[in-house]
This record gives sequence, structure tokens and C-alpha cells, in this order.
Amino acid sequence: MNRATSLIRRVRLITHTDPTLVANYLPFPIFAPAWTPAPPLTCHHARFLATKQGKGHSKVQKVKPKQDKQEVEIKQKMTVSALAQAMNKDFDHVFEALLNTSVDLDSLEPHSVLEEQWIKEVVKRSGMKFKWAKLVESKERENKDTQRRDPPDPAVLVSRPPVVTIMGHVDHGKTTLLDSLRKSQVAAGEAGGITQHIGAFLVQLPSGEKITFLDTPGHAAFSAMRARGALATDIVILVVAADDGVMKQTIESILHAKKAQVPIIVAVNKCDKHQADPARVKQELLSHDVVCEEYGGEVQAIHVSALKGDNLLELAEATVTLAEVMELKGDPTGLVEGTIIESRSDKGKGPVTTAIVQRGTLKKGCTLVAGKTWAKVRFLFDENNCTVKEAGPSTAVEIVGWKELPSAGEEILEVESEKRAREVVDWRCYQEEQDKLKEDMQAIEVKQREHHESYKKEREPLAHLSWRQRKSALYKANKKLMAMRPSEKLESQELSLPLIVKGDVDGSVEAILNILESYDAHHQCQMEVVHFGIGDVSENDLNLAETFSGTIYGFNVGVNKSIQQMATKKGIMLKMHKVIYKLIDDLKDELSSKLPPSVKENVIGVCASVLAMFDVTVGKKKVPVAGCRVQKGQLDRKMKFRLVRDRDVIWEGSLTALKHHKDDVQMVKTGMECGLSVDQDIEFRPGDEVVCYEETETRQTISWDPGF
Repeated sequence: MNRATSLIRRVRLITHTDPTLVANYLPFPIFAPAWTPAPPLTCHHARFLATKQGKGHSKVQKVKPKQDKQEVEIKQKMTVSALAQAMNKDFDHVFEALLNTSVDLDSLEPHSVLEEQWIKEVVKRSGMKFKWAKLVESKERENKDTQRRDPPDPAVLVSRPPVVTIMGHVDHGKTTLLDSLRKSQVAAGEAGGITQHIGAFLVQLPSGEKITFLDTPGHAAFSAMRARGALATDIVILVVAADDGVMKQTIESILHAKKAQVPIIVAVNKCDKHQADPARVKQELLSHDVVCEEYGGEVQAIHVSALKGDNLLELAEATVTLAEVMELKGDPTGLVEGTIIESRSDKGKGPVTTAIVQRGTLKKGCTLVAGKTWAKVRFLFDENNCTVKEAGPSTAVEIVGWKELPSAGEEILEVESEKRAREVVDWRCYQEEQDKLKEDMQAIEVKQREHHESYKKEREPLAHLSWRQRKSALYKANKKLMAMRPSEKLESQELSLPLIVKGDVDGSVEAILNILESYDAHHQCQMEVVHFGIGDVSENDLNLAETFSGTIYGFNVGVNKSIQQMATKKGIMLKMHKVIYKLIDDLKDELSSKLPPSVKENVIGVCASVLAMFDVTVGKKKVPVAGCRVQKGQLDRKMKFRLVRDRDVIWEGSLTALKHHKDDVQMVKTGMECGLSVDQDIEFRPGDEVVCYEETETRQTISWDPGF
């Protein structure tokens, strides 16, 4: 009875301390609305509550509230990294969760795709619960894209000006020819005397006919621009210098014209020069299937001098005549269709595109789609930067109002409303994502197979070890690398040059990137483009350059004073250029500067052999001295020396003494005898050869030929 009383007292003490424990420990519910002192308990109840306290009866046992498990959204074919991100864990957590399963952990990588059962197993072992992610795109999405219209009714067609592209080799006078036609000074204002953008101009002849001209760059770097010019044109005027003949870009221009199935008119330029030979030019064109009328072909060849203005009217009349034969017609009605020739970012206007209207009439307020962006046309400008109200077929015009900058070469299509434009852009973005997803999945599968095979080969010696033993072995193998200081790690990495490229227009950036793709480092300095874009150098560009320790190269772009000051403060190199080949030359110099200097060895003197050995007392120490005779050249104490025995190099270093008889000398010439001692304890033998040499460092040059 005393024992029961003691138990009851203990339980009452507990309940007075924490009244909620009564409800937790009693085998029956308590319905009291508020807590009151516990009523007398029976021995049975007291014994039950005391048993719940266990050995630690002096301490109150706390009951943990039940916690809800974290939910993880899963889906089919999840990668390890995707699963880890969904669980808010890292890769190692997923790896450890798959221990003691049949999953091949040796080949497990963040991009590895897991089967459904292992995705669920990882979630369960992590103390979480899973739920299937909602398939938003479970239904096949409706195609919301827009396309070009069907061919127009011949009744609505009207005559239109021809679109003529002037093409040819660099410095053959293309822009000067166009300049003479429209009586302007385009060529005089070009950097380096070369065209570096596609220029689009409307020229009205004295007879009233209109021709839309496209002037394409002749430089090797701008091949893509020439291709776009040929695809958007009706006629190609091929300019060939009479004193230079058919060159590399001339041939390339012919190929572009043939690919686009566009007729050619040859303008043999610079006929006013003494060394001009138009007949040779026409003969050279024969080998490229360009047969002029003189040789029984259909290609017109006009001898002109763009600089003096000779025969330019004949060239224009030949162009108009060919256009009349072609019966060029256009549809000025309905929705607009066109092609972007060039795109750029303007400070005042925002994203701007130069386009050729091919169908319909473009007006202010039209809604256009190009690639994955759209525009509500705010302004239209001609080649003289004057606003125009509308632009019909074959008209070159600048369009302002794009939400984002489209790429040059994109097709322009008008849609009915802004809502429709957003639908088209959303669909195209979705299609691109789906295509990229398929490519990524294929690449992942290929990478997994390759990695699995190579990993097995590399780990065959560790196949008999357990997982923990393997991990230990791999850790020891990489211990030296892990212990390296940051400076040593940087030295161990390959030489590299990170680049940020900025250009004024899309075509210029495209041309520069095409050139950079031709760079193959081999064992030389690596080059990596970490960012490229259109427009002036910005603070974001500086941040990227600082992060990657890179250099900013700008082409026809500006840098304001605050950006320059910030770059100087951060030690970032800004290299601005207006001529593309000068930019590439500068880049080649910087790549070369990254290379370590090459060391060249020049032999100055050779002793045929060591004649004898003897010791000389210096203070209280005996110093071994080799007696030699200079066979060739001279020995200079300031230079480096090498001891050769039986064609093996025994020692390399410096002399501590060089004597002729008893005198210390700086130099010993051919035929003279001398004694020499070295900075190490080296045993000379009769017959050894001593070589005196010097090392000179020369700067290495990058072996990269961009083609110009």
C-alpha cells in the first residue's frame, strides 16, 4: 500500500508540473474544459503512469509532435542533379541513398538518368514522400506559328524596282561605284577604306527608274553577309578590278549568286588605270562558268571607272533592262513579308533592323514577327535617316519598335494583332525548347555510354575492392591535386584567354565569331568567348571580364568615360577597333603574349677535353681544378657551362673561377690553356668535354591563319 501511495504521489507531481501529460499518459480521454488539480488515482493508474516515466522519472519526457514529410515532385527520366535539386539536396546525398542497391554507382554522374524505381527509392530513403509532377504539356500543343502566304493573284501584282546587290573582292571599288551612282560620300567615311556592313539604298536614275542597291562587304570575314545579300536580291552586280582580276572573294560571290539562282552583271572597274586589262578579267571568269556576251554567253560586262564616273549610266541601264526582261512584280496588298538584312542596337531608337520589304506595304503600327521576337512598328526610316510613312515591295527600310533584337537573315512576317504575335513567339520558343531537350537527352545518353565504358576500363584494377576502399583509393590518387595551393593550380592549368566580344551590328559580331571559330589552339594558348553581344561596352561586360579575367574586344562600339575609368580601376583591358583585320591582329598579338618565351641555346666555346686534374689551396681548403685547352670559340666566365662525358651531361651550372696560369681572367680564347673550378663538388676526368653556352629568350608567335 505504501508503494501504491508513493506511485500516486509521483504521478500527481508530474501532472501538476505539466498538466498535458495526463492526456498523453492516461489510457482514457479527459474531457475537462480546463485543467484542474488531478483527482485521486487508483494504484493501477499510478503504476501505469510511473512505468511510462521509466528510469528517468525525475525528468519529464517530452513527446515530439508528428512532422509532415516533405513532398518531392518527381517525373519520368529525371537526372541525378534534377532529383537532388527537387529534394533540396546535393549529388552526394543521392549517391549515398543508392548505396546497397543494384545501381552502378561507378558510372553515376550528375547528368545520369535514373529509372522510376530508383527515383522513388531515393525519396523514401531520404524520409520524404513523392508526388508526380503535373504534366502541363501532356496534350499535344497546337501549332500557333505563322507562315508566308500563298502566291498572290496575278491581278493584284504591280511592277516593282529591282533589288540589286553589289558584290566582289575587297577594295575592288564596290562602295565607290555605289557612291558615284547616288552622288554621296559613303566610301570616304568607311574605316580602313572597306565596307563592314550591309548598306541598303534606293537610287533614282535620271530616267525615273528606281533601283534598290545592297552593298555587301568584300572582306573575307563577312561571307555570311554576302550570302544574305544574294538571297534577298534579284540581280547581282559583280565588281571586278581590271588591274587585279578574279580574286578569292570574287569567286565566293559567284558561288553565292549561283546558289541563290540570281543573274549576274559584271562591272569591270578601274578601267582608267594603265595596267587595266578587262579582256583578262573576262577570260578568268570563264573558268568559273561566268560567260560574258563577247564569248557567246548571256552575262553583260560593262567597263566602268567608279572613281571618274565613266559608263555608270550604261551600267544602270543594263540593270534596268535586265529587270524589265525578268518582269519583276510585287504584291503591295495584304500582310507584310520581308527579310532582315542587318540588325543593330541604337541608343536613341533601341533595337533597329534594316529590312527589304518583299510583299505587302509596311506602315507605322504594323505588328511584325521575326524569329523569337516581335515588333509594333513605331517608326520607319530611309537610308538618309528620314522618316517615311510606308514602304512597299523592294523597298529598303529601317524598322524601329522591336521588343528584342532579331538576328540578321530572319524572315519578317506581319500578324493581325499583338496577341497573335505573342502566340507565335511563344510557340517558336516552345519548339526550340523541345528540340533542345531532345538534343540534350540524346547527348546525355551518348555521354553516359562513353563514360561508363571508359570508367570501367580505368577502374578495372579497383574492381575487387569494396565501395569504401575504392573511394579511399581515388581520394589518395587525387590527394596531391587537392593539396595544391591556388597559385599552383592556376599554373597547372592550360594557358587561356577569355574574351568578351561587342559589335555594333549583328552581322559584325557574326563575322568576328566565325573568324574565332577557325582558331585551333593545339598545344598553344586556349581562347574562349565567354560573352558576345551588340551595343556599347556596359558595366555588365566589365563584371564578366573581371570574373573570367578576360579582355573586352569592341568593334565599332563606344565606351563612355565612366566605363573606361571603371575598367582602369579593375585592370580590365578594353580594345576598341573599327577595322576587323586590325582587331584580329591585336587578338593574335595578345594570344602570342600569353605563350612562354622559347629558350634558344647558343654555344660560345668548347674545350676538346680536360687535360689534367689538380688541386689548388684556397685558404685552408683544397679546390679541385680542371686543366683545359680551348678548342673552339671562347670561354666566358659570365656564361653557363656544361660538363659532357661520353655524350651524357654530367653537370650544368656556373664557374667559380677561371684562371690563365695564375691570373684570374674573365675570358679565355681559342688555343689558350686555362684552369677552371665549378660551383659544385664535381669530379672531372681526363677526356671530359666542357661546353660554354648562353641562353636567349625569344617571343613565341601564335600559329593561326584566319585567312587574311
